[in-house]
Amino acid sequence: MSQFPPFDETLQALEKSITNEFGIENVFIGEALGRFLAVDIIACENNPTHATSSMDGYAIRFVDQQLGSLRLSDFVPAGSEAHGIVREGECIKTFTGSLMSDGSDTLIPIENVEVKEGMVYITSAVPQGFSVRPIGENYRAGEVLIHKGTKISFAEIGVMAELGMVQVEVFIKPRVAILSTGNEILDFGELKTSHAQIRSSNHVTIEAILRQLGCETMRFKLIKDDKKLIEQQLLQALRWSDIVITTGGGSVGDFDFIQSILTDMKTENIIDGSYMKPGRHIRVVKADHKYIYALPGFPYSASVCTFLFIAPLLRKMNAQQFALPTIKARMGEFYKKRSKFVEFTACNLRYVEGQLIVDLDNKKEGSSAILNNLLGSPVLLRVEKEVQKLEKGEMVDVVLLDV
Repeated sequence: MSQFPPFDETLQALEKSITNEFGIENVFIGEALGRFLAVDIIACENNPTHATSSMDGYAIRFVDQQLGSLRLSDFVPAGSEAHGIVREGECIKTFTGSLMSDGSDTLIPIENVEVKEGMVYITSAVPQGFSVRPIGENYRAGEVLIHKGTKISFAEIGVMAELGMVQVEVFIKPRVAILSTGNEILDFGELKTSHAQIRSSNHVTIEAILRQLGCETMRFKLIKDDKKLIEQQLLQALRWSDIVITTGGGSVGDFDFIQSILTDMKTENIIDGSYMKPGRHIRVVKADHKYIYALPGFPYSASVCTFLFIAPLLRKMNAQQFALPTIKARMGEFYKKRSKFVEFTACNLRYVEGQLIVDLDNKKEGSSAILNNLLGSPVLLRVEKEVQKLEKGEMVDVVLLDV
């Protein structure tokens, strides 16, 4: 392919191709950690439903503090209905979490009083409404508490438990099959018999990223450069999965069969190359509602493409924002661009003296095979095609790796 489409256009084509979300299943809320909500979570009632004490103390009428002492008329343990009424000159002993009694509007804590022979003497006054949780302080009936597409964490589980939920609707984990091809690559445990052989890291690296992104994965055995065998394995993977990812064999060499196989399959073409580095030979097609990604063979390139092209698809189909998670930061050093393409370079993001700073400490300059450049929680420095260099102190775009 002599002319690659602009990077942003390829992303737009991918987003436009997405016409459905993942399926939905019910899971118990205690097992929903890390899953993506398929519905809005809406409060069915106010919380609290009644004015409630947030401390141990005495429910009083605020204006009665000027009397200096109040008669203790009743007490309300936590979990009990408030049954008494606070009248002028009276108070009711109230505990943390107890309902405030009718007629009261303020709680004076036990530290602010002295109690003698049924009388409560105020030693330090409090403002009106002190330590009283008003109706709906947490949330109001009908309020959307957690939005569809939210990744469920401890807080979401806690709120759902508070609402009395037992099960919750979440998106089904997408199934992703991973196939790596190449005569030169060795699978786990295989011994080198030639200096031309390399140990494959692509398939397991991509699998690890996808599992962190919430996918169910199947990593196929490495496939040699045999067109018929690759095609058989690809079709088998497609039957099992929602997304198939191939690594290697997608370029334009004599033994790169993926491109021709995808063309022969009469699939819908979504992306056929992108004006970017790394990964300009990326190919994405759609077979019915399923996606097939042909990623580069180099591990760094394949990993970057996973974040740039697969993660957005997963977000969109989990009812999240498709767009790349991008922030602004300031260059901490001079940077010379290495190609004519839009570049995505692994870099460090640090917080220095109140500013986000980008640098390339311990990042090696070289080919797209340097997977160790992704060590140390990196981000991706985006450099546009027309930019030749970046000066120290210049503002730049940084893509976060959302795992």
